[in-house]
Amino acid sequence: MKLKKRNFMGGFNRFRLVLTLGLAVLLPAAALIYVNFSQLRAFERDKVLEAAIHRDFQDVLAITEKRINKKAFTMAEEARDLFPSPDEDIHEKEKKLDLILAKSPWLAHVFLFDEKGFVLRSQPQQMSDKYFREEHDHMIEAYHWLVTEGKMQVENLHKRSRPSVSGSQTKRSNGDAFLATAMFVLPQLPKDRVVLGGATFDPCFLKQTLFSGVLDEMVSEKSNDQGGNPRALMIYAPDPEMGKEIKPLAATAGWGDGKPEVVRKFDDGFRPLAMGIKYQGTSAAALGQTLVHRSFLILGILSLMIIGGLLLTKHVVSKEMALARLKSDFVSNVSHELRTPLALIRLYAETLELGRITTAEKKQQYYRIIRKESERLTALINNILDFSRIEAGRKEYEFRETDIAELVRNTLDSYRYQIEQQGFEFEENIDSNLPAVPVDREAIARALVNLVNNALKYSTDEKFLGVKLYRENGVLKLEVLDHGIGIARRDQSKIFEKFYRTGDPLVHNTKGSGLGLSLVRHITQAHGGEIEVESTPGKGSKFTLSLPVTSSTSQRGNALQSA
Repeated sequence: MKLKKRNFMGGFNRFRLVLTLGLAVLLPAAALIYVNFSQLRAFERDKVLEAAIHRDFQDVLAITEKRINKKAFTMAEEARDLFPSPDEDIHEKEKKLDLILAKSPWLAHVFLFDEKGFVLRSQPQQMSDKYFREEHDHMIEAYHWLVTEGKMQVENLHKRSRPSVSGSQTKRSNGDAFLATAMFVLPQLPKDRVVLGGATFDPCFLKQTLFSGVLDEMVSEKSNDQGGNPRALMIYAPDPEMGKEIKPLAATAGWGDGKPEVVRKFDDGFRPLAMGIKYQGTSAAALGQTLVHRSFLILGILSLMIIGGLLLTKHVVSKEMALARLKSDFVSNVSHELRTPLALIRLYAETLELGRITTAEKKQQYYRIIRKESERLTALINNILDFSRIEAGRKEYEFRETDIAELVRNTLDSYRYQIEQQGFEFEENIDSNLPAVPVDREAIARALVNLVNNALKYSTDEKFLGVKLYRENGVLKLEVLDHGIGIARRDQSKIFEKFYRTGDPLVHNTKGSGLGLSLVRHITQAHGGEIEVESTPGKGSKFTLSLPVTSSTSQRGNALQSA
């Protein structure tokens, strides 16, 4: 009846646990998921992402326009600095203007207007193109308006910090083209003189070098934005006939077909041209849909993860409950293990007290048994006390500069008789040339004793114990080697857990609390080190305790460190 009641209570506790987790975790998580789902629906309905992409497109086009204008103005100013003085004779002016064309192949025409008249020079190698010749003649006729409006134009240019650029459609033998002319005043002249200079950009240079170069730069710089979706840009001349297909004047390699998603007209220079931008192979609307669908997918995955986390939490808590039962069993096992040495000590002490032992040799045997059981009892009680302090978070270590070689040697000397009495071959290899390190002497000694006791307890046929202390790569290493039963690979990551004991029959038949290696790991980590094990079943084990070597004791020397 008691067993049934216990099982019923266990089932009730698990049900209460699941109910608590559901109310404390699942309901808030479900509310959060619902809120996120509603926000995603609103995000999809209001096309928030599409609007954000279009704003970004506008920024890209504005930056592109500024770069094109900056480069064009810079080239126009460089040409302006080479212009002749209006006071020179016409032949000298023509000569210097020709020199400008020779140094600047990206210019088609240059001209100078002053009180003496209008001088226009064009690239001589292009005069064979009839469209170019017609353009040359048209410019001579068109600039007669400067005679009447030149003064006003000069006043306007003096108010600007940069040249004035205007454009118009033209033709070349290879098709339609765009002509842009920069007009400027000569800075070395007084403001009241009506003198104007001008430089006309070659249409092929504009299309193939200036426009295409800046567009490619922008695409290259922004290629990783918006999830890595590459942009495509183009420059075109708007057609007054709406609905007519847009023909790019210059475009990046990924433009393809179709209309731009966002358009921007040139405000200063290169009017009436416009720029367009879009994504290659997709659209802002499609990206928005993809992002929303992906967000819904992630939300679904997160929902599954929350449910999985709930199940995992239940598993962990159930494991903790099982651990609590192990602790209860541990108390029972320790109580039984305490009785054995206490009973032997009492038995042999009473026998000696009653004077029943007459021979000195027998007395020495009884004394050794009492001492051995006392040491065993002391070690067990120390382990339990340390474990209790660690569990309560009150374990403290007193770090002092210590000769680690002497500490290890003294600890082994106190156990040497027990090692030899059990028939072990003992090999000790301690490097005496080691620096002093800040450690807790008692804790390190206890860690070594636990490792030695493990080797003694779990060695059957081949009784060998080796202890090695040395320095390697700035780390002190303490090795304890045995040829005992070894540890299976699946257990090697668990043996440092509290109360854990492997499934080997010899382990279960050997008395122990399952705390020794757990304490070794805690001591090692408290010293800033680590503990490792290499083992093969049937061939033995090697435990390596590594401690950092430091010359500074300002933080740990002569101080208490809370574990």
